[in-house]
Amino acid sequence: MGEILIVDDERSMRKALSVILRQDGHHVGTASSGREALRKLGDRQYDVVVTDMKMDRIGGFEVLREVKRVRPDTEAIMVTAFGTIELAVEAIKQGAYDYITKPFDADEIKSVVKRAEARRALLQRVRHPEVAASQETFGILGRSEAMLEVFRMIRVVAPTDTTVLICGESGTGKELVARAIHASSKRHGEAFVTVNCGALPEHLLESEMFGHAKGSFSGAISEKKGLFEEADGGALFLDEVGETSPAIQVKLLRVLQDGEVRPVGENRIIHVDVRIIAATNCDLQEAVMERRFREDLFYRLNVVPIHLPPLRERRADIPLLASHFLTKYRKNIRDEVRGISPQAIRLLQQYEWPGNVRELENVIERAVILSQSDEITVKELPVGIRNGEAVGGGSGEGSTTLKDIEMNHIIQVLHECNGNQAAAARRLSIGRTTLWRKLRSYNLSPDGESMGNQGGYPVSP
Repeated sequence: MGEILIVDDERSMRKALSVILRQDGHHVGTASSGREALRKLGDRQYDVVVTDMKMDRIGGFEVLREVKRVRPDTEAIMVTAFGTIELAVEAIKQGAYDYITKPFDADEIKSVVKRAEARRALLQRVRHPEVAASQETFGILGRSEAMLEVFRMIRVVAPTDTTVLICGESGTGKELVARAIHASSKRHGEAFVTVNCGALPEHLLESEMFGHAKGSFSGAISEKKGLFEEADGGALFLDEVGETSPAIQVKLLRVLQDGEVRPVGENRIIHVDVRIIAATNCDLQEAVMERRFREDLFYRLNVVPIHLPPLRERRADIPLLASHFLTKYRKNIRDEVRGISPQAIRLLQQYEWPGNVRELENVIERAVILSQSDEITVKELPVGIRNGEAVGGGSGEGSTTLKDIEMNHIIQVLHECNGNQAAAARRLSIGRTTLWRKLRSYNLSPDGESMGNQGGYPVSP
């Protein structure tokens, strides 16, 4: 377990916290003043500092600022008898991991310290990948400011039961973020159930999510428990929630408002205790304006939004991610491939990545397979990356926009799937309705061919 420093000018509080945390297996040091704490922080690395906020001369906020200055990897937990939202917000703004008020029980302090240690492990992996290369912390990697903000939001929302809406393009890692939130929450020992709302027709999705009675429809040969019941006590991840039909949206709203589920073909109501984490790759506010998504459901889901940036907006993370995927695949494919050439890294950082992190992973896996030396070079990269076809920032005739990249990618996948939209949507990791909208926006026929100036686009599937 971790190294903990307790800072409090009350001897009884220091002793009580020390006993609780030592019983939980931690190595505990104490400081009776802010000045003593600063001295100890200069001499030793601690995983977590638990500090009282109100102390003579050097108070908790000054200790917090010094922790973040001299030991940026150390997490700080603020303790006070003066619990206000304003103090909590200010503590978190200044870099505190969490904020608890006196009196608190032993389980509460143990839980907060454990989560703080998990947060520290996550940031160590991000900041020092060479030290923590063999450790997996939710599978999320990033050093960029945008990703550090994502990590901060995970830390803030995880301990609560708040509904979270994760927004981001396909391939950015929305499910990983949902799993990280669940793993850091008080429900972490309970079920984490996932459903892709865009992958199933409406009647099957309704049965899958809410369950059904025997004989409620053709093929319902037995009673089926829905995913909400399976997730009872835990969390349900609704991927591509923007793809749900109006009828499904009504039932989702009822669960969010009242915690009630009614299986298909039954009159009985089942009460469930489930945390909802939803994700979307489309603009739900735009969908609300276009009356494709219920406004009341949107506000119920959008309690705490987390925006996952596309890979093109976090280019500084590409070398870290590429190195991670290289380590992952060389173990099973070609162990002698040990690195990536600087020229290849430069091209990877210039590419626009319409498929985001998922596409980068595929590129590195392919390069490991093709490599004939101890490192991945430019020649192992796909032609599009070598030729810089997706490099942004161009202007004038011949420049390639992100929309052009996406349209060409959709056309290619549709051709590879022989025009099968369901198969293409699965390959693209989007719902069929989203694919249909994109085809219409690019004036493409259902098989990916240009329609020119023709009208009469087919109705939505």
